[in-house]
Amino acid sequence: MGALSGIKVLDLTRLLPGPYCTLMLADYGAEVIKIEEPGRGDYIRSRKPAIGGIGARHLTVNRNKKSVELNLKTEAGIEIFNMMARDADVIIEGFRPGVMEHLGIGYEQISKINPEIVYCSLTGYGQTGPYRLLPGHDINYAGYSGILSLNGEADGKPVIPGVQIADIGGGSLMALSGILMALLHKEKTGEGQYIDVSMTDGAVTWLYAAASDYFASGDVPKRGKNRLDGQFAYYQLYETKDGKFLSIGASEKKFWDRFCELIERPDWKELHDGDTEVQTKMKQDLTALFKERTKQEWLELLSYEETCVGPVNTIDELFRDPQLQAREMLCEQNHPVAGRIKQIGFPIKFSKTPGKMLAHAPDLGEHTKECLIGLGYKEEEYEKLADEGVIGKHPSNQSS
Repeated sequence: MGALSGIKVLDLTRLLPGPYCTLMLADYGAEVIKIEEPGRGDYIRSRKPAIGGIGARHLTVNRNKKSVELNLKTEAGIEIFNMMARDADVIIEGFRPGVMEHLGIGYEQISKINPEIVYCSLTGYGQTGPYRLLPGHDINYAGYSGILSLNGEADGKPVIPGVQIADIGGGSLMALSGILMALLHKEKTGEGQYIDVSMTDGAVTWLYAAASDYFASGDVPKRGKNRLDGQFAYYQLYETKDGKFLSIGASEKKFWDRFCELIERPDWKELHDGDTEVQTKMKQDLTALFKERTKQEWLELLSYEETCVGPVNTIDELFRDPQLQAREMLCEQNHPVAGRIKQIGFPIKFSKTPGKMLAHAPDLGEHTKECLIGLGYKEEEYEKLADEGVIGKHPSNQSS
């Protein structure tokens, strides 16, 4: 039994932000049913690279879920969705504002048949404001939120982050938090509610440090000239002899002092918070110093000491890292088509209700028949719906 066992989620989202949120729900026990467009489904299914013809990202982000093909542009499709919604706990969707209402399955419409529903809309800019109908992606939300203005080296141009900060941090995890809070409220009061999550809003909240400094001083933070993004030599990235990189985060004096002792430069201890000229010179000296040894040689000297020095791991290196292995952040799973595949592990460790690998990422429409039969549809009705294009017509739907 997972922490969320007994919670039923209807997931109408695609690609990454919504599916990442529902992945977390599914990994910890919720029954997540992906409602997908017949014949096409979630676009991430076809993204390259693929394993056994199946998009690798689909295999990882949609594990532990079910798939039901449903044409929501048909009256019969809406009727089926409403039947599913009557006993659902959560609905999450990621369409532009107004789409769900136009289809007849917006919050106000669904709450009339299920007043306890927790209904989450996850969009780029939210349900209100002048940008509400604009298209966008992570790079746009990160730009609007100010995050991109802070990414990059001093006096250089902004740098695109290598991961989707606004999508996941501003969207997926905010939606997850909102849904869990709403479920707790529902447990206490019996009331469902609507949740409006904007990925841009969520990304803005990542700026508490930078924004707090701005509120206090009125000075606009500049790239590479702040305490934690390159201003100081003690909080920096340095290249090693073998072309690898190390991270140093010795922001506290005690860590810096130990670092200076180990590199045999005790005279640098008092330069920890030196002015700009001191920091520039020290960064130059450290840049030259770190190129004298390989990454592994430096790690053997520094990483297990009180220095806050660590590697800048590449993807292949991080999954071989003994810490990540000890934390079981790399798992494997059997898939009927893709074979034995690797999966990212469960980030939250529960003592009683741990995350579990219960099912592979579903084939498109794999659970359509199971769902419809469970709703009371007869075999001949199911076949008729498939012929009419209300549901998908695939081999997986034709099996008994």
